[in-house]
Amino acid sequence: MNSDVNVNRDLPASGAAELPTGGAAAAAAPVSAPKPLAPARWQLGLTLAVAATALLALVLSALLWQRLSSMQEQLARQSADVNVQSLEARSTAKMALELARESAARVAVFDARLSESTLQRSQLEELMQSLSRSRDENLVVDIESAIRLAQQQAQLTGSVEPLLAALKTADQRVARAAQPRLAALQRAIRRDIERIKSAVVSDTPGLLMKLDELVHLADDLVLANAVAPASATGSIKRQSLETLPTWWQRSLQVVLAEARSLVRLSRIEQPEAALMSPEQSFFLRENLKLKLLNARLGLLARQIESARADLVVANLMISKYFDATSRRTQTAATLLQQVQSQMKTLQLPHVDETLAALATAAVAR
Repeated sequence: MNSDVNVNRDLPASGAAELPTGGAAAAAAPVSAPKPLAPARWQLGLTLAVAATALLALVLSALLWQRLSSMQEQLARQSADVNVQSLEARSTAKMALELARESAARVAVFDARLSESTLQRSQLEELMQSLSRSRDENLVVDIESAIRLAQQQAQLTGSVEPLLAALKTADQRVARAAQPRLAALQRAIRRDIERIKSAVVSDTPGLLMKLDELVHLADDLVLANAVAPASATGSIKRQSLETLPTWWQRSLQVVLAEARSLVRLSRIEQPEAALMSPEQSFFLRENLKLKLLNARLGLLARQIESARADLVVANLMISKYFDATSRRTQTAATLLQQVQSQMKTLQLPHVDETLAALATAAVAR
């Protein structure tokens, strides 16, 4: 501000120095008397300007001070509010921290209880499954043992009734169990029941009676090389002699009959039969009886193939060594053929499908 004043004060001097150079300076020369007034005006204007500037600066300073004061008050209020909010936030954070700790403790307790409940539930499910499996396992084992026992009884007795009874009982037990995984077993049992009912099984007691009759007939069978009985020859001689008129004719007939008895002509298909001696015929009949008895024992023991083999051998012996024209031999051959034909249907039906289903159910456990 002082520099400005100095500049203004120098202006008249510079102006006065420049006046003598122009033409107007000569004209204005007479008016140089009021010069002392110009500095006063400049000083007054300068003073007013300084005062106005100072007043403006004072007003601005007052306004700035007021604004600063208001800002300080606002900042103080905001600081107080911030402090209050900070305290509230601290208390809230403290409460939240305590609540979080309490929640974490509760969550830990809940997790422990949940894990305990889950463990108890899994143990309970395992126990229930174990009980269910043990019940199903016992059911499968009981059914399998009952069916196998019934199958053995059927083989011993030659009747399918024990096997049918066991299968029906097994079907009822599986139906009462109502287990979906035993449905295949139930279907297999029912199919085996229908197959056994439709099967044709020979009468074992009737076969045994026919074999006994064959054993009794073995002693009375006529060999293929057997000589005619003496009683029959004697009757022929008596009938021939009674028809002759004189004694010498009768004597001649007796001689001729005795001569004819020394030579016998017969047709034997098997050469072994012709070479059979009387002593060997006894062993032949005993061997035939043994074969028939072995077949009977095989039938009782349910050894069907062995019994069939013995009957085939017995049939060969009858056709080879005994007289095919004899009535007793024909009767024995007929009985033997009947026994062989009936033994073809003697095989009991199997329950393989049920046993396979039981094995599958046992593996699925």
